[in-house]
Amino acid sequence: MSTTESKPTANGTAIKPSHAGERGSFTKWVFRGIIVFAIAAFCSFLDTIKDRWYVLDPPFLHELARAAIDASPDSTQGMIDHIITNLTATYPSTQIALNPDTSEWVFNNAGGAMGAMYIIHASITEYLIIFGTPLGTEGHSGIHTADDYFHILKGEQWAFQPGALEMERYVPGDVHLMPRGVAKQYKMHKGCWAMEYARGWIPLMLPFGFADALSSTLDVPTLWKTIRITGREIIRNLLVGKI
Repeated sequence: MSTTESKPTANGTAIKPSHAGERGSFTKWVFRGIIVFAIAAFCSFLDTIKDRWYVLDPPFLHELARAAIDASPDSTQGMIDHIITNLTATYPSTQIALNPDTSEWVFNNAGGAMGAMYIIHASITEYLIIFGTPLGTEGHSGIHTADDYFHILKGEQWAFQPGALEMERYVPGDVHLMPRGVAKQYKMHKGCWAMEYARGWIPLMLPFGFADALSSTLDVPTLWKTIRITGREIIRNLLVGKI
């Protein structure tokens, strides 16, 4: 015997319960699952072809950092000027947009570390900045969707991963490579400056860069300036076809 009973309406007419609502809900969840799967598959495909959108070359950048140190061993500004001069001479503006304004610095708080950065390039798949502090800082590197190349220009950087009993030490001319998905504790000593290059999915790195401003420092003007400069540079690159 069925346990399903008809329910009377206001005028006394009996109606049978409908399962249409349950079927509709199931259909919606199936559709949502298909959409999620399609997005995941598309993102996975993009990840396999992202290399075609890279313009900057890690070995060239390493040699450029070393050349800048040799050209201006006692002047951080001289190193930066050398880097910008060579980048703009090497890469045409029709291929990649670079920011030559070396006075455009902003604070950067991320993972508990604090310094200042100058954004040379920002696009969907690459960024290049000068980062450092005359005071020294320490923090968490974050876990990122990009490979990160930290070229030491001046001072020292120390790093450490769980399980390592000895620290990693990087001095001027060295490059500290952090592959995608790797996290470390790092310390930049007093007067440490570096040219940092990342290649991968840059927009997915931004929440880490913004989190401290939203949850700790509440430095809204700096956050706005960072978003404005980053967005401007990404758009400038998209306009020349650089993803």
